Amino acid sequence: MAAKVVRVAVTGAAGRVSSSLIVRLASGEVFGPETKVILQLLELPVAMKNLEGAMYELQDCGFSALKDVIVTDDANVAFKDCNFALLVGAAPRGPGEQRKDLILKNGPIFVGQGKAIAKNAASDVRVLVVGNPCNTNCLIAQRNGREVPADRWHAMTRLDHNRAVSALAAKAGVGNEVVTCVTIWGNHSNTQYPDFTNAKIGGKPATSVITDRGWLENTFVPATQERGKFIIDTTKVSSSFSAANGALDHVKSLVHGTPAGDWTSAAIVSKGQYGVPEGLVFGYPCTATGDGNWNVVEGLKLDAFGEAKFKKTLEELLQEQDVVKDLLPS
Repeated sequence: MAAKVVRVAVTGAAGRVSSSLIVRLASGEVFGPETKVILQLLELPVAMKNLEGAMYELQDCGFSALKDVIVTDDANVAFKDCNFALLVGAAPRGPGEQRKDLILKNGPIFVGQGKAIAKNAASDVRVLVVGNPCNTNCLIAQRNGREVPADRWHAMTRLDHNRAVSALAAKAGVGNEVVTCVTIWGNHSNTQYPDFTNAKIGGKPATSVITDRGWLENTFVPATQERGKFIIDTTKVSSSFSAANGALDHVKSLVHGTPAGDWTSAAIVSKGQYGVPEGLVFGYPCTATGDGNWNVVEGLKLDAFGEAKFKKTLEELLQEQDVVKDLLPS
């Protein structure tokens, strides 16, 4: 039987996040050793020499799962027949720049990429936006690539999810695998709500294991929200291999499913769940069965603290949507 072949497009492919991403994609870790991977790597013309170097290194790894590497500065080539598109490339925030400035700077990139994906990608494509501000960049790409069904477009909150799991596990003195049912609601920004009230530790409510409510509200939540800034302040650069790992975990869940009795976090195009306006890209608790689709976990309740945090992150996403309204086809 012929091996299955998966084409994965990665943008910003010579960058720090993608450097970790492409090696693990090529290794067979994500799709399994029986699946051949073709990497289709996109960069700006100025970075093509670096990208060629990455291609040569991938060749030199001798991975049995890696079928081919295509390097290009043409989005139409990068997205041609791709089954997964990982949109990592985005301009970073400059000194003194506000979030609004970054949104307007990156928006046009995702207009073009949304159109190129709709025009060139495989009929089963799944798109994950990693480049920040990823929720609103995803919104822009999705609205400009409407030929691809809305439920195929995702933004990454898995990094935040993993950070929250690690922090709860450390506080409880348990392994990361003991922490389940964590949710990152809303935006991949410092307004996100890492929900500890529905989380479990060893199958018990997290709040019954970690009884210090002050720590949960005043240390855990802001530390998770601000973890990206903390990394930048510490290392002078943004998260790289942890961001790549979050993206790969997102894809793995889509391909292999989420464990029974647990869920993960993903930002998807809302269908109105939990009162979020339809069409907004919002972080939800999600399960997957391995068919490439997310299913929102319904019926969770938030307390007054959680409701206030949920409202704040929703308001921020609505404001961001307003900032980019000229980039969203009606």
